[in-house]
Amino acid sequence: MTSSPQASDPTAASASGPFAFTVLPDLASRSLSGAVIAANDEFFAEKENLILAWPAAAEADFGHKGKVYDGWETRRRREPGNDWAIVRLGVPGRVHGVVIDTAWFTGNFPPHASLDGAAIEGHPSAAEVAAAEWFPMLPQIELRGGQANFYEVASESRVTHVRLNIFPDGGVARLRIHGVPVADPRPIDVGPFDLAALENGGAITGCSNEFYGTPHQLISRGLARNMGEGWETARRRDQGNDWVTVGLACAGVVSVAELDTSYFLGNSPGAARLTGCLEGADPARADAWIELLPTIALQPDTLHRFVLPANGPGVTQVRLDVYPDGGMARLRLWGRPTREGRKRMGRTWFDSLPPRQAVTTLETAGASPDVARALAAARPLLGAEAPLPLNVGRLLDGP
Repeated sequence: MTSSPQASDPTAASASGPFAFTVLPDLASRSLSGAVIAANDEFFAEKENLILAWPAAAEADFGHKGKVYDGWETRRRREPGNDWAIVRLGVPGRVHGVVIDTAWFTGNFPPHASLDGAAIEGHPSAAEVAAAEWFPMLPQIELRGGQANFYEVASESRVTHVRLNIFPDGGVARLRIHGVPVADPRPIDVGPFDLAALENGGAITGCSNEFYGTPHQLISRGLARNMGEGWETARRRDQGNDWVTVGLACAGVVSVAELDTSYFLGNSPGAARLTGCLEGADPARADAWIELLPTIALQPDTLHRFVLPANGPGVTQVRLDVYPDGGMARLRLWGRPTREGRKRMGRTWFDSLPPRQAVTTLETAGASPDVARALAAARPLLGAEAPLPLNVGRLLDGP
């Protein structure tokens, strides 16, 4: 992925070709805490294999139940119907495309599949999820065996769970749900948060080089467990340097930056610098970018923490320059949203909720049923200037 460092749309840093959505993060990945919480059948191979982060491997073994596969496989159906598996997304969001990979399944892959979505509050049980209101995201489509099958998804709804339906039975190696995270703003109001985190709505908007590791891993959950779980560039043979830009979850003031080079020993950058794009400024203009952290030396295999000015300006993007090249495990940008940033975040979230969830969310915040239905029907609220009831305004626009 190579694009302008001033790109502002999360999809701007995109792959070429018909399946550009694959450059977006896999919201279902186990590395982001995704989970396969239920399946009607997993006789031959476990459902949990569907969302493993690495590609499916060929297995030579046979077990008591037959051939071993690195994927999810159901028994042969002898009655009408179809099989299914439900995945809780590690990071809820809007889905742009799916990959249904039937690698190594050739005589036993399902000939057709479909995908449904659901948006559920809180932390529901598997039974509650199965009984939820589901809506179609991908109609029944044809699959080919032994390969990755790519399909774009046209949906504006934020989903927390997806259900893969296969017709009538068979094996699927991996399921990838590529999309844009949409964070719930309610936890944000209680204190500083990581403005760059993918789970909060941060996104990679540009990158000079990702030869050894995708930059999405820079803003992923948790600590890297090895060098392969970070971002690493090829060795530069010129006088330039590598960089990556991050679109923040919302416009905010960055107060603490963490640059983590854990596991990068002989290939960590020698130095790094952070700049930010001012809130409301045109990122294509050079004068829109200000220095947040001056060029500073880095150490290998070290978590670096830098305190930035507490009353700095609000920024919408941050550019990390590394000198001259190398690898980094994680980038954390702790801070607080600006007033306008929090408002945009809250309204973007609310505009993406399915209708029933939108109404229920407003009622829970104290709105009357009539007001809740009226506001849900009036969406999108992003950009609307009409005043909101007090409780609703606190929920959507911040305290």
